[in-house]
Amino acid sequence: MATAGKHSETGFWSVFRVSSGNFLEMYDFMVFGYYAEAIGAAFFPTGDPVTRLLLAFMTFGAGFLMRPLGAVILGAYADKHGRRAGLLLTLTLMAVGVVSLALTPDYKTIGVAAPLIVLAGRLLQGFSAGMELGGVSVYLSEIAPPGRKGFYVAWQSASQQVAVVVAAIIGLTLNHLLGKGEMNAWGWRIPLLIGCLIAPALFLMRRHMQETEAFSKQTHRPELAEVWRSLMTHARIVGIGLMLVTMTTVSFYMITAYTPTFGTAVLKLSSTAAFTVTMCVGLSNLILLPVMGAVSDRVGRKPLLYACTLLMLVTAYPAMRWLVGAPSFGRLLTVELWLSVLYASYNGAMVVFLTEMIPVKLRAAGFSLAYSLAAALFGGFSPAIATWLIKHTGDKAMPGAWLSFAAAMGLAAALMARAHEEAENA
Repeated sequence: MATAGKHSETGFWSVFRVSSGNFLEMYDFMVFGYYAEAIGAAFFPTGDPVTRLLLAFMTFGAGFLMRPLGAVILGAYADKHGRRAGLLLTLTLMAVGVVSLALTPDYKTIGVAAPLIVLAGRLLQGFSAGMELGGVSVYLSEIAPPGRKGFYVAWQSASQQVAVVVAAIIGLTLNHLLGKGEMNAWGWRIPLLIGCLIAPALFLMRRHMQETEAFSKQTHRPELAEVWRSLMTHARIVGIGLMLVTMTTVSFYMITAYTPTFGTAVLKLSSTAAFTVTMCVGLSNLILLPVMGAVSDRVGRKPLLYACTLLMLVTAYPAMRWLVGAPSFGRLLTVELWLSVLYASYNGAMVVFLTEMIPVKLRAAGFSLAYSLAAALFGGFSPAIATWLIKHTGDKAMPGAWLSFAAAMGLAAALMARAHEEAENA
């Protein structure tokens, strides 16, 4: 059994190994979001480009519908068999999903089987992702030294930003080498094939993970039915967690996966401009997330939760109105970086706050369920919702209104969490 000292001595490698699979999950999601137009043309050949894009984003979002199921089943598996075993299983399932999208022939070649295979792959990825993010967050919270939980857990989200940056750099490089025509025809598969190649290396790294001391000390390992009953008993905590995560998951997918499409299809900027902005957002998040996680260790979680939700609530739509009034690279960069600051500052405190709310015996399943429900109901469909809102209102700034809605959910949840904590301590 690993000791606390052992974890502190090898903290860097523990964080690196566990976060590697989280990178692959988000890398594939980013590639799908970045090339939604090309994927829509390949697998959903309708006459209307907006409809193709909407169908692609709906397929993107469909994977999130499987996350709650994966959160309960795989989360219960991790709560019974260990954090390490659960994370090895999710990485294996995730790799199968990546291969399915990369290698499936297009609609012209195999007909309706093409979109069905892609959809099945997305559903499998969503099932595995249901526990992946929660499992990584719980693992990091349980190996963190005292007083550094915020900093450690923030690397879960930070690893996702590495995926954002890497996918954006690959996109910039391929756009320069191939051009838009070849990228839309077949070049979009190259980033996915890269993901297929790195999956085996990530699996080998995870095999060397140690089990957490907190899990090893447990004498009782609950079965799935017991985990489910416990989740129902703690339904209020899961509900508050769902609302807390809504702010994170909506803002994340809006400023990363949706940005290249929004920049090119809505603002009519170049692909180079849109990918450059996305890369800058990823770098901003990568730097800010661990910094703000460490800040939350010093000042507490709630002050950051209150401040960031309020700022997002009042600034998101006006910022979008300013952007769409005179679209440019500079304005897109300014707005997205501002939203990045709010997202990273909030998320740096929120993720560890959620792990602290949930009892250890159902921590993997409880955290994963709250996160997955928010992703399924709100975050994963954010690009599709933004596309639909713009189409049906004619207002290109409506993504800002959707961000404000998510912020209102986060603020209400932070206040509810405070009331729940006071009631528990009374």
